[in-house]
Amino acid sequence: MFAFLRVKAVPMVSWSSAHPLNFFPAPLTLLLLSLGLVLFGLGEALLINAGLGVSPWVVFSQGVAKVSGLSIGVSTFVIGFGVLLLWIPLKQMPGIGTLLNIVIISAVLELSLPYLPAMTGYVGGILQTLIGILVVGLGSGFYLVANLGAGPRDGVMKGLQRVTNLPIAVVRMSIELTVVVIGWSLGGVVGLGTLLFALLIGPSVSIGLFAVDRLAERHVVALEEEIVGE
Repeated sequence: MFAFLRVKAVPMVSWSSAHPLNFFPAPLTLLLLSLGLVLFGLGEALLINAGLGVSPWVVFSQGVAKVSGLSIGVSTFVIGFGVLLLWIPLKQMPGIGTLLNIVIISAVLELSLPYLPAMTGYVGGILQTLIGILVVGLGSGFYLVANLGAGPRDGVMKGLQRVTNLPIAVVRMSIELTVVVIGWSLGGVVGLGTLLFALLIGPSVSIGLFAVDRLAERHVVALEEEIVGE
């Protein structure tokens, strides 16, 4: 029943790129990568619009900004650069997906936020937060399975999973909880949405990876049956 919680690595399917550093991926791979990033951005927009608290990494940025005197933007940049440096010992490889991660998610946030309904009640905010977390997880499944390079934080997740051999749900949840605790201890502001995200994003990403893997399997089986039938 909870097989998705045992996912320990990003699966490789028929349309996955053979290597992250691939500048000429198959059109289907690029299309599904882009779909995943659009979903990821939409999920982030839902979380922001829910109004129940910022993400754990924003809390971390707030805390660093408070103790260092840097602006929130500069502290976010410094943290992002530090996260990328962690890729070196974790042996993570960037790709065009790493760049598109920044471009597409930013564009989706910019374009979708003005059109999403503003949440005023706690129940509506919680519901929108949960939907946002699930959409981020599904988007993560599509874009990570494309194997064209992860975003900075997902790269750390993949690297730590490889080193520890723990399920992705556990690794991602541990990262988010660690970040939010450090950020809160430094003075960052934590909301209910922040805690929900920290606790549930790991299982949500595992659901996304599991679902995309199963969809790819069924597609291959359907094609094989169609060929045999001919």
